[in-house]
Amino acid sequence: MQLAANQLSNHLQRGLKSLYTLHGDEPLLLQEALDTIRAVARQQGFTERTSHTVAGAQFDWSEVLAAGGSLSLFADKQIVEIRIPSGKPGKDGSGALQQLAEISQGNDSTLTIVMLPKLDKMTKSGAWFAALESFGVTLQVEPVERAVLPQWIAQRLSTQGQRVAPGEEGQRTLQFFADRVEGNLLAAHQEIQKLSLLFPVDGPNGGVLSFEQVESAVMNVARYDVFKLGEAVLGGQALRVQRMLDGLQAEGEAEVLVHYTLSEDIRALKRVKDAMGQGRPLPMALREQRVWGAKERLFERVLPRISDAAISQLLQSAHVVDGIVKGLKQPDWPTSGWQALHRLALQLCGLCAAAPVSHAVRPRA
Repeated sequence: MQLAANQLSNHLQRGLKSLYTLHGDEPLLLQEALDTIRAVARQQGFTERTSHTVAGAQFDWSEVLAAGGSLSLFADKQIVEIRIPSGKPGKDGSGALQQLAEISQGNDSTLTIVMLPKLDKMTKSGAWFAALESFGVTLQVEPVERAVLPQWIAQRLSTQGQRVAPGEEGQRTLQFFADRVEGNLLAAHQEIQKLSLLFPVDGPNGGVLSFEQVESAVMNVARYDVFKLGEAVLGGQALRVQRMLDGLQAEGEAEVLVHYTLSEDIRALKRVKDAMGQGRPLPMALREQRVWGAKERLFERVLPRISDAAISQLLQSAHVVDGIVKGLKQPDWPTSGWQALHRLALQLCGLCAAAPVSHAVRPRA
């Protein structure tokens, strides 16, 4: 049985199952889901808990299999937690997990919780994961995307009795907050908690946070994913693109990886555009080039407004920047690899934007 993260509380109100599998790459949300299940289990008498972390091929799965039948003298019910940080249980683990899934049925004295990272499609099609899904409840924790991060922050503030000012000021406050914590949800959670201590709800403003209060209190803890950079560029978000590039540079990301991300999107645009020129419908061309998800929607929006000549120019620019990040100098281009990456990214971003890039964007040499 598959379950969305926002359905967990309602599901638990209808009754606790004996097997849960949590997977995803957002530690905060995974931990909160785990804590929610634990809390309900404690209310129902699960007073003992054992934890097993699968590390390496030599892990002894017999201990896990035996755990369900080894209650202490002081507990009637127990929780058995199995963490598999690699997401790969191995041959022995695959068999053990299938066995655990089967014996969980009708076992109301043991609650088994399997914790996994984000899984790819092939892993989720394996026999062991299919068994966990068939005999228990699987919950996939999705990351909070940048577009909905302000709303997520507002909801978290609301749970502690706080809110931003109404109207445009409040929206500006949430956007500023999101810019400061993008890509670092755990730190965002901590910054939200900090605001409850600095500006308590029984204070003079009654829990209403001004822009100045948030600006003075919230630290810049954003972390940027190089593979999210392409989505920002294709979305025409010039200011965000510059923040991401600056952040990636500060974090020590490799210039060649950033260049690869940008140039691969440019090459994909070229391939899809060529396929359309040969008469293929856009949806078919996108499937053939393995463009899907958020990128698929962005390609559908930007391809009609980009000419063949513009894509050819982008390819030439990407070729030039490839040389710069590897130490070559090019006439009329910056010698710094990061400055060249900024120019390439903003060149593509400007073509993808609904309107020309604002003059407010700081120029790059």
